[in-house]
Amino acid sequence: MSRKVLIVVHQEKSTPGRVGEFLTARGFELDRRCPNLGDPLPTDLSGYAASIVFGGPMSANDDHLPGIRAELEWIEKHALPSGRPLLGICLGGQQIARVLGARVGNHRDGLVEIGYYEVTPTESGGDFLACPTVFYQWHTETFEIPHDAVHLAHNENFAGQAFRYNGCTYAIEFHPEMTREMVDSWCRSEGGSRKLGLPGAQPHEAHLEGYARFATETDRWLGRFLDERLLVAETE
Repeated sequence: MSRKVLIVVHQEKSTPGRVGEFLTARGFELDRRCPNLGDPLPTDLSGYAASIVFGGPMSANDDHLPGIRAELEWIEKHALPSGRPLLGICLGGQQIARVLGARVGNHRDGLVEIGYYEVTPTESGGDFLACPTVFYQWHTETFEIPHDAVHLAHNENFAGQAFRYNGCTYAIEFHPEMTREMVDSWCRSEGGSRKLGLPGAQPHEAHLEGYARFATETDRWLGRFLDERLLVAETE
């Protein structure tokens, strides 16, 4: 197996957080690209163990942004056809869903998930998520489950929490990469602080309390997912 993982981020200071730390600890080299800043994406993925597309403040529907448009085209023409493991987190998952023909948009009642929320496995998702687990979320839009994808996780307000496509592509709405510093920074940022008042969002203090309570279980899930699913995924 290749020891290199492609990391796709959306802002200059974006970091892969705990995902990057876990990969580095397992001996993987991270190839970080930011198409929104003009970085090209590799068309030949045979030298990568996996590709991971992270979240960002943009929308998967932002075709007018060259970086987002380039990522959508790359997912459609190179990442999915390659048969190599692919993970999309939040915006990244929404981009995968959109390329696969599913709707990405706001909740019908205007709700958001910003803070810590429980996620439950579907009947088909027990190998992905063993039991209901609380994860960090930060999204105002969400994805529907694409045709021919396996629906893996849901919750009461957002049915589209995770899916698998073609055996080696995963999309998740939640954020397993968060560090405490990232949680605090997102809440304190100018754009992030405004979103804390949206319907369904939790206050800043609840984010930090949630990290103290739930980060250890998130780390357990992340380690199992990387070792048992993503980094060994094969096309069905």
